[in-house]
Amino acid sequence: MSTLFDDLKQGLQEAIAYEKGQGTARIKTYTIAPVKEYSSAEIRNIRMKAGMTQSVFAAYMGVSKKTVEAWEGGRTHPSGPAFRLLEVLASDNPERTNYVVVK
Repeated sequence: MSTLFDDLKQGLQEAIAYEKGQGTARIKTYTIAPVKEYSSAEIRNIRMKAGMTQSVFAAYMGVSKKTVEAWEGGRTHPSGPAFRLLEVLASDNPERTNYVVVK
């Protein structure tokens, strides 16, 4: 299974070859999955499953411990990029991607 980077690199190489008159064009479309929003309880469960304290989790997420406390208390909610990072932590397969290749 290839990564997004490998697919993009291969696509660029094919595009250069096509422009030089070598080979045929091929189209590959990526669809990005919508950002999943997690509840305060789900955020706490993700942190606990990862075996992190609030302080360690805050450092991992790039936020303060107070921010993690507010997320878990339901007073505030993470932004889109933080939800993507939560999705990676919540996944049973961290190599799982947030995109689908549509050929």
